[in-house]
Amino acid sequence: MLQPLFITSGQINQNANYRELVEVLRAAFRSDITTPMRHHHDFPNPPNEKDSTLLLMPAWDAGKSLGVKIAGVFPDNGKLGLPAIQATYILLDGRTGELKAIMEGKNLTVTRTAAASALASDYLSRADSGSLFMIGAGALAPHLILAHAAVRPIGQVYVWGRNPASAARLCESLADQPFDIRPVEDIPTGMAMADIISCATLSPDPLVLGRYLKPGQHIDLVGSYKKNTREADDETILNAEIFVDTYQGALVETGDLAIPLATGVLERSAVKAELSELCSGQKPGRVSGSAITLFKSVGHASEDLAAANYFYSKIVRK
Repeated sequence: MLQPLFITSGQINQNANYRELVEVLRAAFRSDITTPMRHHHDFPNPPNEKDSTLLLMPAWDAGKSLGVKIAGVFPDNGKLGLPAIQATYILLDGRTGELKAIMEGKNLTVTRTAAASALASDYLSRADSGSLFMIGAGALAPHLILAHAAVRPIGQVYVWGRNPASAARLCESLADQPFDIRPVEDIPTGMAMADIISCATLSPDPLVLGRYLKPGQHIDLVGSYKKNTREADDETILNAEIFVDTYQGALVETGDLAIPLATGVLERSAVKAELSELCSGQKPGRVSGSAITLFKSVGHASEDLAAANYFYSKIVRK
């Protein structure tokens, strides 16, 4: 009988190597992992002002491994000094169903999300991209910065946060990394200096505005997870080549795409590829140095299963 492990957030952080994790996800998107449509439930959460969200994300690799993530998004948690994303991952043996591990799911989520963005950047950003602008200074931000820096020669990072003190703290926490990092006062200033723009916020309204974009930039949109919220405006959508983690989720679950699709600003045919098509070579990524590319992720259960197995294996070996 298996002796199940409880894997903490600290163990996940200590074992996260983004070069390795990007390759783990690349292999996962080339594989036959089965991922049913995730359950997505918004619900009122009084006395909080904003609704919360429950996500149930199962996946299995037949005969090998099986897992499910139970995740919640609680936008008002910041008032309590808590992360907005709370999650638990249950990893099972795919052949017998025995429990292998219960994992702290928040750090599992942020590390695999950051790795997915870096994987997309490997296909979509210019290979010589040397500067990154991080919009948002929450739990995902440091992981996104480190993951992007693992696949591109990032020498300069700029950070904007709605709370300037949070942006300053983020910069201080990464001061020992092999890139220069500093906060900026406004988003247009950061966008003007960046090759890659990564946005991970809970903003209901667009922060990435198309009028500030430059040819050759890559945009990484991570934050919008509801149909009525978006991080990029219509001008951005119109001027960018659009790619997604999965058609199944990204076209219906996020306002960044669902809103312009509903209003006719964006045609379904304009969404060029999902990650599995990029990873398998079925479709190309960036084909022009001057193109503006945009990657929109909402998360995918195959990423969770692949990352869970990665961390489980590393920790068991130790």
